[in-house]
Amino acid sequence: MSDRFTSTHILNAVWAACDTFRGAVDPANYKNYVLTMLFLKYLSDVTHERTAELSKKYGGDKARVARALRNEPFQVPRECDFQHLYEKRDADNIGELINIALDKLEDENKAKLENVFGNVDYNSEAELGRTRERNDRLKHLLEDFNRIDLRPSHLSGQDTIGDAYEFLIERFAAQAGKKAGEFYTPPAVSRLVAALVKPKPGMTIYDPACGSGSLLIRVSQAIKPQRGTEAHDFHLYGQESNGSTWALCKMNMFLHQVASATVERGDTLRAPRFVAGEKTLKKFDIVVANPPFSLDKWGQEKAQADPFNRFFRGVPPKSRGDFAFITHMVESAVDGTGKVAVIVPHGVLFRGAAEGRIRQALIEENLLDAVIGLAPNLFYGTGIPVAILVFDKGRPKKKTDVLFIDASRDFEAGTNQNKLLPAHMARILSAYDRYVEQPKFSHVATREELADNGHNLNIPRYVDTFEEEQPINLAAVKKEITIIEKELEKVRAEMKRQIQELGI
Repeated sequence: MSDRFTSTHILNAVWAACDTFRGAVDPANYKNYVLTMLFLKYLSDVTHERTAELSKKYGGDKARVARALRNEPFQVPRECDFQHLYEKRDADNIGELINIALDKLEDENKAKLENVFGNVDYNSEAELGRTRERNDRLKHLLEDFNRIDLRPSHLSGQDTIGDAYEFLIERFAAQAGKKAGEFYTPPAVSRLVAALVKPKPGMTIYDPACGSGSLLIRVSQAIKPQRGTEAHDFHLYGQESNGSTWALCKMNMFLHQVASATVERGDTLRAPRFVAGEKTLKKFDIVVANPPFSLDKWGQEKAQADPFNRFFRGVPPKSRGDFAFITHMVESAVDGTGKVAVIVPHGVLFRGAAEGRIRQALIEENLLDAVIGLAPNLFYGTGIPVAILVFDKGRPKKKTDVLFIDASRDFEAGTNQNKLLPAHMARILSAYDRYVEQPKFSHVATREELADNGHNLNIPRYVDTFEEEQPINLAAVKKEITIIEKELEKVRAEMKRQIQELGI
């Protein structure tokens, strides 16, 4: 093996470390312990390498080294260092020592890490078992991570640790069942969304239900530098209500070295954190999300009096918050230029009552640009097919059509999950960019056509994928049946002869 660690090496080593928890702790929970430890190990190894470099530069002058280290992105005091905890791995209170180290690390890096580790308790009897078994698990965890060298000079590339973190989140999502949707969007779908919204340098990108941040990062990675700009010229914004998932997102941004990211914790629908005033939402160039499907009890009781007037088109039903997220996203996009892409269950396309009225209003305001149906079983935790709605607040007034794409048959079947391959994405993007009709794949619907269908966006109403069955040659079928019957008679006669010879 090369002396440099690749993302795959790190992934395999950390995944093996998960054996410490498997069978004893729910995967949806033990991911927090493992990923937090990976983050701590990385910060510690970076600090060790930087300390060695500065010591060499200043001839071993500890005072000068200490002063220089204060200018590093993260401060890692001795008692917070992974190696210090590893040396204490046999201590009876090792769980408590890890908690203390994380608390201290937060205090030393308040602007970046405040409350990030508040949802993970390494001394929890409920999660990790009684003292002896808890200590054994944590000792094994520290020993497993001690085998991984995460110093930047020992990694195969700048993105190695960030990619490994992403791969691990995906692995955990595959094990987490229905809970997976709370924190992860499959990479292929994220890349498709990123390509649809076409991010450019200098843009602001927002996800109101950002989960672990994977979708935001994919969109930022799709930014291609233009003359006089750099690819990392952007700013990411995200809000997440689940504390553990919010922490994953914060760490994800740091490990991907995304310095220009602001991630807030809180309920977006009840209390949006990104505002420009008491009654005004902050506006973004691009808004993307994979919000929770048909969220119950999303805050309808307060929606009528929403200070930001997000629900002027109508208040979504109490038991389905899909359109609450959609309208929040549309209202958060820059007027005249903003673009929105949101992943939704198919019910959003055709359900009536309040949702039907909101859908009609969005269409009549000429905001809806495309409806893209994807294959079933692409997401972790649910086998249902989903759709991507693309809204464009910069559509020319003369462009009033809506493009429908039926990509439900574009996938590679997998053992547990279907896959959206690059060729499938390329076909979707080609149809979207050219905005054209393709038999049994895409259709450009006029405003009149949409109205005639009652503003129902169910894709089969617009894209006919019916395949005629081949005509049956009855004479040939009858001839084949006759041949089979004759062969069957021969087999029966031979079986009868053998039975008689055996005296049965």
